[in-house]
Amino acid sequence: MPTTRGTLQKVYIQLIASSIILLSIATLKHSQAQDQEWRTYGGDLASTRYSPLDKINGDNFNQLELAWEFDTSNFGPNPEFNFQSTPLMVNRTIYTTAGNRRSVVALDAQTGEILWMSRLDEGERASNAPRRLSGRGLAWWDDGSDKGRIIYVTPGYQMIALDAVSGERIENFGIDGIVDLKQEFDQDLNLITGEVGLHAAPIVANGVIVIGSAFRAGRMPTSREKPKGHVRGYDARTGNRLWIFHSIPQADEYGNDTWLNNSSSYTGYGGVWAQMTIDAALNTVYLPTETATGDSYGGHRHGDNLFTNSVVALDLTSGERQWHFQTTHHDVWDWDIPSAPMLLDLTINGQTSAALVQTVKQGYTFVFDRVTGEPLFDIEEVPVPSSDVPGERLSPTQPIPVKPPPFARQGLSEDELIDFTPQLKAKAREILSQYRYGDIYMPPSLAEAEDGTFGTLFMPSQTGGANWPGGAVDPETGIMYIFSKSDVGRMSMSSRPDRSDMDYINLQLRTAPRLSVDGLPLIKPPYGQIVALDLNEGEKLWDAVHGETPDSIRNHPALAGLDIPPTGQAGRVGVLVTKTLVIAGDGGHYTNADGDQEALLRAYDKLTGRQLGSLSMPAQQTGSPMTYAIDGVQYLVVAISGSDVPGRLRVYSYEP
Repeated sequence: MPTTRGTLQKVYIQLIASSIILLSIATLKHSQAQDQEWRTYGGDLASTRYSPLDKINGDNFNQLELAWEFDTSNFGPNPEFNFQSTPLMVNRTIYTTAGNRRSVVALDAQTGEILWMSRLDEGERASNAPRRLSGRGLAWWDDGSDKGRIIYVTPGYQMIALDAVSGERIENFGIDGIVDLKQEFDQDLNLITGEVGLHAAPIVANGVIVIGSAFRAGRMPTSREKPKGHVRGYDARTGNRLWIFHSIPQADEYGNDTWLNNSSSYTGYGGVWAQMTIDAALNTVYLPTETATGDSYGGHRHGDNLFTNSVVALDLTSGERQWHFQTTHHDVWDWDIPSAPMLLDLTINGQTSAALVQTVKQGYTFVFDRVTGEPLFDIEEVPVPSSDVPGERLSPTQPIPVKPPPFARQGLSEDELIDFTPQLKAKAREILSQYRYGDIYMPPSLAEAEDGTFGTLFMPSQTGGANWPGGAVDPETGIMYIFSKSDVGRMSMSSRPDRSDMDYINLQLRTAPRLSVDGLPLIKPPYGQIVALDLNEGEKLWDAVHGETPDSIRNHPALAGLDIPPTGQAGRVGVLVTKTLVIAGDGGHYTNADGDQEALLRAYDKLTGRQLGSLSMPAQQTGSPMTYAIDGVQYLVVAISGSDVPGRLRVYSYEP
């Protein structure tokens, strides 16, 4: 058949259309190739908090501009004053929790436009929850479709799965998109008043969601009998429970012999309130567990108390234990493991190993082979003091890693006291003399001891050292970066049968001296630092004072005319490491020259710790920072909040 002019025109049009489609696909692929996402709370399943992005660097950090900001003050019922979220960025969409009901919000990652919002009003169930407010994040999972799903835990301890595009609940997940986590928990809990919740984000890989649990602070528990912090795995598609790991072993389980006198039957907690980590290739999830009831007295739970205060490796499919290591035996200092283990490959003494790095509140860094659990640096069982609190039986030794060196100040002595003036030092010495103090493992003591002391002072305090933000590691160099704070904790054990059925709880007397000197800290600065550890060598690389000097110090009349160096500030500060920088915000605010509240977001040189730039913010960092890129533009995101500043996501970018 001869070719007509009309036929040629049709072929020509089709060729043009095909070229346009191919060009569009090529453009889209090129555009997506310039994108860099942040798909999990820790940046990746290994919890490295690392990004290979380098568009934001030391030369332009001071030139970053606010691209957009998300204000959570309308996510009631009350303004959010402790906004701890680290958002995700997937498919050019930001996903974050917000507000007291822990609503989930999807935002356009380039403009901040709200795409959808999902909320669940749990009423009395939420108001009774021990872990309320915004939460720290959520999980994203690719269910095999183009949509993906968002998975998070409500304040009332329910797990919800949402369509990532529409925000609608996944109907065939649990019951109408909801799994009640107070059920199938191998213990009886009241669905409204049961004492369990979770701040942390779920973690999901290989089709399995892993969920931990958190409870009320345990320094003054009302009873020795409390809920147990079991860990569970769920089918990411259906929400069905796959397995449960008893962090306090039952009678016939491994580790139960470390609970004497049947104490495992009634002792509670020992859960995982921190973030967890997964090695998907090994099909292994790593748990950082917490202390048992009570935090400061173990007279009702003699023994080492496995698996509390432990790193535990479980098979992701079955929940079977593969290995464990207990970082504190029979804890009475509230030194539970607060943050996710970090996974990377290290070369130590010429041998390359798949490593797991676990930081703890005491300021120690434990480094293990993540396949076998064998320490990659020696860990010594060091003798520690015994207790004279009636009924208490401490472990005679505690594990202390030979390397790396501690990243926190440890122990308390007169040399650590505030020394801005001789008068202040003398007052601090008088306060210290009324307590017991010394080595990092100095045990708790009675609030009315026979030697006239009011209890024991120790450093780091119950909140670290390091806390829930944990550290960040550069997988290319093997260097870890972590914020460390310095303050003093107190343990004053009192018998109060009117308040608890435990023999002793941590309750200071009103007559006990305050741990401040005329409103100033008992100890000298620095109060906050960023510390870099070379994990290949097991050595400290650098430390840098982090945070402005607080108003309470810079404006104190006793210090007028004195040249006080930067002190840093205590806080709970998460660190982000990129190809070019270490980034962290101040953990507290100060008043600037204009009389306004201000905090700084800072960038440091990765090898020297020299500060390369800073950005002014209206409140301190309260969520760990993250970064992403779209169309070659890098964005930097941090959650802030303060007493006068409801929670906000601040999103910075740099375009030359």
